[in-house]
Amino acid sequence: MAKNVMHEAERCLQCKNPKCKAACPVSTSVNEMVRLLLDGNIQDAGKMLFENNPLSVVCSLVCPHEIQCEGNCVLNAKGQPVSVSLIEQYISDYYLNLIDEKPVKDKNKKVAIIGSGPAGITIAIILAKKGYDITIYEAHDKIGGVMQYGIPDFRLPKTVIEKLRIKLIQMGIKIRPNFYIGPTITIDHLFRDGFKAIFIGTGVWKSKPLGIKGESLGNVHYGIDYLKNPDSYELGNKICVVGAGNTAMDVARTAMRKGVREVYVTYRKGEEEMTALRDEIVYAKLDGVKFIYFKTPVEFVDEGVILKSTRVYKNEETGKEVTEEVDGTDELFEADSVILAIGQGPRNNITGSTTGIEVKNTGLIITDEVGHTTREGVFASGDVVTGAKTVVEAVRVSKLVADSIDKYVTSLVK
Repeated sequence: MAKNVMHEAERCLQCKNPKCKAACPVSTSVNEMVRLLLDGNIQDAGKMLFENNPLSVVCSLVCPHEIQCEGNCVLNAKGQPVSVSLIEQYISDYYLNLIDEKPVKDKNKKVAIIGSGPAGITIAIILAKKGYDITIYEAHDKIGGVMQYGIPDFRLPKTVIEKLRIKLIQMGIKIRPNFYIGPTITIDHLFRDGFKAIFIGTGVWKSKPLGIKGESLGNVHYGIDYLKNPDSYELGNKICVVGAGNTAMDVARTAMRKGVREVYVTYRKGEEEMTALRDEIVYAKLDGVKFIYFKTPVEFVDEGVILKSTRVYKNEETGKEVTEEVDGTDELFEADSVILAIGQGPRNNITGSTTGIEVKNTGLIITDEVGHTTREGVFASGDVVTGAKTVVEAVRVSKLVADSIDKYVTSLVK
């Protein structure tokens, strides 16, 4: 691997105005990273990456590089872009083994982090480095949020998340697993117990239902739930995945790897309209997943799912694209199981157990651009604010929120 990394680094032109950096949501300095590596300063390169993005080791694996850094590499014009992700992954993984930070805690600066997904971990690391006394509350038994339970192991090895967990503990961050904030301990209790600020980064774990007949049957499942622990499901030999996003691709590819012989993805429009990244669709096809277009579920049955044909056209009056079902085209698609991957939203265990935190009609928490919610001292970012987004987008916003929390708490303890 090292040989490939060096080959890619040597291909980098180190442009004066790097488009790769401009296209990165957290402005990763690819030029500096490559220069430091080629100069033999891999530790400095790793430190630079970590300081800029505490989840660099994750983003190097799961970012949509084809539309960000690599997609904007000038070498695309001549053929193959520099594999920025490969270089970043090698350096970040190397450096993560070397980090040995043990900041001195200020007991007057207690901050509670609810949720240990990308946003929560980012803020925990940034504030811990500043001497904050951090406690993370995680509803599951392991940290990572969507990185642990929503991204398949073949895309993001769970050993990476375990390394991060160890580093968090070494930094003096306390982790309280298997604990929901809301049912027993509330936001009010946290403030009572001396926390100066509270951050909510609980993600979106409530599956979006399709709302048609048969959805409660035993052979119908939800994608986000399946990805949490696919080994606990008995899907049979043939399944139908309903959805068009990256989650649907992850579900389909995971099922193939877990022994399902026939996996079909059905979508009500065509392939060009799918929201999944092009590469993810290509990888799914490479894994043997088959696609059915212009079909939509109208009923789930014990034998599978009833699909109806659809047609897409542009409304002449409004100019908007319309998708409508075609009458008389109902047809049974036989499948042992059906998995819905059509989106998810936030749970209300926190906002439903406290006052002052306003949410949208979708349940997403309302914040300003730097994470302030409508309740003083409570901040939020990540998917619970924006809906499902990329890991790097959560990092980008959470860096701003961490600064906002720091300013708020510092003003209280002066």
